[in-house]
Amino acid sequence: MFHLLGQYLGAIVDAGVLPAEQYELFARLLGYISTRAIAALLTSFVVTMLVGGRAIRWLHRHHMRDRVKEFGALSATDKRGTPTMGGIVIIAATVLPTLLWCDLTNRFVHIALAAIVWFGILGAIDDYLKINPVRSRRGLRPLHKLILQGLFALILAAIYLSPETSPVPPDMASDWFVPFYKHAVFDDVGWWYLPYIVFVVLLISNSVNLTDGMDGLAIMPANFAVVVYGIVAYVIGNAVFARYLQFGYVSGSGELLIFCSALFGAGMGFLWYNAYPAQVIMGDTGSMALGGVLATLAIMLKQEVLFVIVGGVFIAEALSSLIQEKIGENFLGRRIFYRAPLHHQMEYLGLAETKVVIRMWIIAGILAMVGLASLKLR
Repeated sequence: MFHLLGQYLGAIVDAGVLPAEQYELFARLLGYISTRAIAALLTSFVVTMLVGGRAIRWLHRHHMRDRVKEFGALSATDKRGTPTMGGIVIIAATVLPTLLWCDLTNRFVHIALAAIVWFGILGAIDDYLKINPVRSRRGLRPLHKLILQGLFALILAAIYLSPETSPVPPDMASDWFVPFYKHAVFDDVGWWYLPYIVFVVLLISNSVNLTDGMDGLAIMPANFAVVVYGIVAYVIGNAVFARYLQFGYVSGSGELLIFCSALFGAGMGFLWYNAYPAQVIMGDTGSMALGGVLATLAIMLKQEVLFVIVGGVFIAEALSSLIQEKIGENFLGRRIFYRAPLHHQMEYLGLAETKVVIRMWIIAGILAMVGLASLKLR
């Protein structure tokens, strides 16, 4: 909205309707991506502070409270009764600043907003079914989740791979890139890229969902990954930086920096309430929304493999659960780890919850720096 206001002011200043000395600077500032990114971050944090407490009280009053499964970890039952579905705060505090500060004609922004809303609604349905006493408290069936996640992935792939609707240049849409390498590993694989997009969406969205098991555990690694993808979006959306760092220039992708800034601000604001001991849990509403958005960002920016680095914490959590269930319990008939996902294994071995969370944050921060290094070391 403010971007359009800046364009309007610039037009009427150029037409001589308004005095240039009073309005030209303001119009230029509203056109800068960096200015609007900072404004979006601050707006999202303020929105979270304003609505967070009210949302927690509303969730508690309407009995939207967590019903934690027993994992055998001593602190697992401590979460019982904590308001869940806190992800609605993250979603609201991301969507509102995006609408205020982004270019609302930008296709990248449209897709990012669709992702956070789609996966947020999917997670909210799952959360509601878990806490509804009439239901089985198991939430959506895993197959139903996969179908709905896969449906979004198919729609995204169709939009992304069609030259008429793709936000990226057609000659780049189906190229496959890896970090630390300047050129595409595979050029123009065409519609064979579609199953890869579906795989990436399912992998990333569910890996983030599995990580949400301790106070503050998922939000900070997600924030680190969002920062990296926001910087990547700005680099490849700037013709000068893209040429200097030898990336393919993608017009309009810089607007995703504003979206990522809003998401980061919302995440930091949510951490205010989610830090140990948590006043609210993001639930599947938040974890699915974060996972879906990260998957969408990775695909749109052609940096899917980069998530293995910047989202290393999420990948490790997902792998530990997969190994435990598929290889250990189903194939070998015994457990490989004492507990899964990985954070419960660490807790079972005697580490306090806060120490597990902070160490995960440290690892995620280091991995984010490695991911940023891939912009230059190529």
